[in-house]
Amino acid sequence: MPFREINSKMVEATVIPGQRMFSQRGAMLAYRGDVTFTPNTAGGQGGLMSMIGRRVAGEATPLMTVEGNGTVMFGHGGHHIQVIGLTGDTLYVEADRLLAFDGTLEQGTMFMGSQGGVMGMVRGQVSGQGLFTTTLKGHGAVAVMAHGGVVELPITPGRPVHVDPQAYVAHHGDVRNKLSTALGWRDMVGRGSGEAFQLELSGSGAVYVQASEEKL
Repeated sequence: MPFREINSKMVEATVIPGQRMFSQRGAMLAYRGDVTFTPNTAGGQGGLMSMIGRRVAGEATPLMTVEGNGTVMFGHGGHHIQVIGLTGDTLYVEADRLLAFDGTLEQGTMFMGSQGGVMGMVRGQVSGQGLFTTTLKGHGAVAVMAHGGVVELPITPGRPVHVDPQAYVAHHGDVRNKLSTALGWRDMVGRGSGEAFQLELSGSGAVYVQASEEKL
C-alpha cells in the first residue's frame, strides 16, 4: 500500500520511477524528491469514456498525474481521509471524494441507474452527488475524502445495510444498491424531505459511511 497515514487529514505516498499515481488537483500539500504533477484530462486509465463520464457528472477539474522519485503529502480542505486497499475487486466512489489512487487501478464510470433502476437515478437527484459514480478496479490503494470521519460497515448475504444517501462515501464487493423511501423517521425530527430516502446495499462487501452529511 503506497499510502502512509500521517494523521486523519493527511497521507503520504511513495512515488517510484516507472509507476504513477493520480490525485485530485489541489491535493498536493508538500513533496520531497524529483516529482512531477501533470494535468490528466483523459481520466486516468479509463480513457475517453471515463473522461466523458466525469464531464457529464459535472467534474470539470482534471486529475493530476503524479510521477517521479520521492514522497508526496496529500490532503484537501481539511477533510478526513480514509485509505482503502483493493485486492482485485471494484470500488464505487463519488468522483469528488477521490483524493489520490494508484495508477495501476483501472478507472471507469458507472451510471447509477444501471444498478438501481429509476430509483438509482432518484438517488443522484436527492443526494446532489450526480447520476454517475467512479469505479476503480484492480490491485492497489485509494485515498478518499469524507466529513467527520468514516466507518466501514460490512455487507453480508441476508443482512443489507441502509445508508442515508448523503452519508454514503463508497462501497466495494458484490453489492447491489437501490433507493427506498423512509418517510416519517427523518421528518419527525425536522430533517429535509430529501433525507426521507434510504440507500439499501445488499450482497457481500462493505460500505463506507461518513459521520457528517455535509457535501464536499
